[in-house]
Amino acid sequence: MSIKYKDYLFVGIQLLLFITYILAPNYIKLNLQTFHSITGLAITIIGFAIILVAILQLNVNLSPFPTPTKNGSLLKTGVYKYVRHPIYSGILMAAAGFSFYSSDGCRILITLSLLILFYFKSNYEEKLLKKQFSDYTVYMLKTGRFFPAFKQLFHLNK
Repeated sequence: MSIKYKDYLFVGIQLLLFITYILAPNYIKLNLQTFHSITGLAITIIGFAIILVAILQLNVNLSPFPTPTKNGSLLKTGVYKYVRHPIYSGILMAAAGFSFYSSDGCRILITLSLLILFYFKSNYEEKLLKKQFSDYTVYMLKTGRFFPAFKQLFHLNK
């Protein structure tokens, strides 16, 4: 599939939010306990690990754009067995975790903005994935968008 204007728009907004997150002044200093900071650091590390694993598993299918690659394949193994968009999940975890680690309310707000962006970006992406892969709808029903579906985590059957 060819890259469309909407692809560039989503990636542009994402890049702007990343830059804003990195350069954000800490105007909203949170008064958090040491436990929250340590937990935030752990979540940040887990988030980056998820990003790395997901990127390695995507391999040649990796693209910054929501439009799937032309000759791409649908991954349903590894982290993709549990989460449809693990890179977005990892980014959200890393951003939220670091926000708590640094006690930064501005970064928490930017992380919430990223969550909203990723929700709409993944909706758009999934419409395209349904067109490209006939079994994507079934995959959606079994797999969580950003975080694992409970039935997968606990092996619940209908």
